[in-house]
Amino acid sequence: MNVAVAGLGFMGATHLKAWRKIPGVHVAAIVSSSAEKLSGDLTSIAGNLGGAGERFDLSGVRKYHSLEDALRDPVLDKVLDAVDICLPTDRHESAALAAILAGKHVLLEKPMALDFASAERIRRCAEENRRILMVAQVLRFITAYRSAREWLQSAGAVRAAMFRRRCAAPGWSSWLGDKSRSGGGVFDLLIHDVDFCLSLWGMPEAVRATGYESLADGIDLLHAELQYPGMTPVFITGGWHPPASYPFSMDFTIVTDSGTREYWADDADPFAAELNYFADCVHHNRPPVLCLPRQSAQAVALLRFMLESREHNGETIGTV
Repeated sequence: MNVAVAGLGFMGATHLKAWRKIPGVHVAAIVSSSAEKLSGDLTSIAGNLGGAGERFDLSGVRKYHSLEDALRDPVLDKVLDAVDICLPTDRHESAALAAILAGKHVLLEKPMALDFASAERIRRCAEENRRILMVAQVLRFITAYRSAREWLQSAGAVRAAMFRRRCAAPGWSSWLGDKSRSGGGVFDLLIHDVDFCLSLWGMPEAVRATGYESLADGIDLLHAELQYPGMTPVFITGGWHPPASYPFSMDFTIVTDSGTREYWADDADPFAAELNYFADCVHHNRPPVLCLPRQSAQAVALLRFMLESREHNGETIGTV
């Protein structure tokens, strides 16, 4: 499979590293507005998961300043199977639609889009054009989370569940601090936990949330309650915390009649598992059942409901 990676920020660089581990996949092209990055010098890149940027040997890789240029190149078009979109969230819809309409399969970084309507347009376009579309909701490929999902199938009634994710505001990225481009700290960060709860229990009947937002001060916090019929509320909490040195962390606690499952550490490389799964879906021309686009779109909608509740001081918001 030949893939083009569009966007060489933190996630683009992370995906480049992961693609090198996937048998049968060749990075045929990269897209960046930065000449430095197109040269293979990604040493300036930083992110909330640690790990320094590095230099890549990009000999034999076609290079473009825009995705439009890449998709218009007839030489690349003949060999390109898929596009891995790691661009800022506000560009997800236009980039995904362009790639799909050019006949390419698409791996799209989370969040799927800034709003549900945009996410649905992407999903429908992929469906109508029979292209594989998967949103890179990497939590679904982390061993502890996958194990928890399997455990819950026979663990009895859920008595308590809390998911937390926290980090400092990303001083290493200008666009993430621009709410019009990223959706804000809570939107970009907690989409992981929202998506995972959807994978476990589906769409809740209602949500309520409180918190505080001051992006200029590097603060964007949310404490949310997801209300499911016949089940204890599920809590999602976290966001951006000051100071700038505040470390990234994520964890969960789930209590059932048969026991408790907790997690507070990282897998070595869930991204390789995620990308390998997408490549396998493309190779066999089958939908990504472990990460369906419909649920990725629902995650956007659900988080928007949570933020609406926060704006209204914890008002209960129905989701159906």
